[in-house]
Amino acid sequence: MAARKQKKIFVIDTNVILYDHTCIYHFQEHDVVIPIVVLEELDNFKKGSDSINYEAREFIRELNEISGPSLFTKGLSLGKDSGNLFIEVSPPQSELVNHAFIQKMPDHMILALADQLRQKHTSRQVILITKDINLRMKAKSIGIQAEDYETGKIRNLDELYCGWQECEGIESSLISRFYEEPYLVHKEELPLPVTPLAHQYFILKNKSSSVLVHFNQKTGNFEKINKPTAYGIDPRNAEQIFALDALLKPGVALVALTGKAGTGKTLLALAAALQQRKSFQQIYLARPVVPLGNNDIGYLPGDIKSKLDPYMQPLWDNLSVIRTKFQPESPELKRIAEMIQNEKLLIAPLAYIRGRSLSNIFFIVDEAQNLTPHEVKTIITRAGEGAKIIFTGDIYQIDTPYLDSQSNGLTYLVDRMKGQELFAHINLVKGERSQLAEVASNLL
Repeated sequence: MAARKQKKIFVIDTNVILYDHTCIYHFQEHDVVIPIVVLEELDNFKKGSDSINYEAREFIRELNEISGPSLFTKGLSLGKDSGNLFIEVSPPQSELVNHAFIQKMPDHMILALADQLRQKHTSRQVILITKDINLRMKAKSIGIQAEDYETGKIRNLDELYCGWQECEGIESSLISRFYEEPYLVHKEELPLPVTPLAHQYFILKNKSSSVLVHFNQKTGNFEKINKPTAYGIDPRNAEQIFALDALLKPGVALVALTGKAGTGKTLLALAAALQQRKSFQQIYLARPVVPLGNNDIGYLPGDIKSKLDPYMQPLWDNLSVIRTKFQPESPELKRIAEMIQNEKLLIAPLAYIRGRSLSNIFFIVDEAQNLTPHEVKTIITRAGEGAKIIFTGDIYQIDTPYLDSQSNGLTYLVDRMKGQELFAHINLVKGERSQLAEVASNLL
């Protein structure tokens, strides 16, 4: 009979809880240890409207609900087939850590506890879990095993679904059929190197001709895409055509647009929203507030509106681009002004949506790469009847601590939702802001 697999001990850092307040349930059969200094640090994050404040409060509430006297002694079971949760309250003792790091600070106390547990449980693996790269380096420097929190992390970004594909060598006769009624070809007639997913787009080519098509999973047909337009905005390349088509499709309730700055993600989403304004009760543009240089917005002068305006300005800038497409006295401009005045078109920080109904709303979430997977899930699960939700962002441009291109909510969304009938994703590659912006984005 094989020997029973030894359970590991995971020591959890504060930033892991601030990233995912449900983290203690994601370590399978292994034991989870939380240093008391982590609870002290969480105390500093309870107040506020940012995501980390929400995570801190939710974790404290969860801990209060499951806690009992054994939590601080022999541990508390986290459920069937799960390990135990321990809160270590005694001051950790580690000559190794005291010698290596003179300064007494929370990170070093967490390291000391990990070392103490390692010395006490010599037959078990003790692993520090932290999203702080520097703390992981410190741990490894003194021989303590340390890892990133992997739940929700996408392993290989090179294989991340981009929503469209270019296929060469398609027979001319097949391409010609897309230009004749009924402008479609069934999947059984069109050999492709990949199995198409719901709402996947393709550029079909041969030497002399090409066509842009969309795969309709319900019918099994590839359908020709005609170049759409939305509220004065014309797509400038194939990816933008795909994106606008997805944004305008009534059957697609969830769209992700990824790509570097200047590819038109937010502009296309806003133009599509205005084009479909009669189908929705409200158009809501939101973005997470990520303070510059990790400074709290309190350091900015003025009232709360003045403090938040700089973060919302890029959304207003995109609206200004659309306005330039029309004459000053045009009905389109008057309509936009009326929508803003009547709050049918609303631009606000993402934190302001809490408590709001998301039914029959065209909801654009900009800079979604600065959201955690849990935040993205929270937004989507609150969508009511008739809602359409758009997430836009650059997964390589992270502005918030403890998130990266593999662990942010936008990457997680694309990876988990690909192939779903209600979902479409387009990765925009070519910048269209200006030649200068495109060169700078590629080289600097």
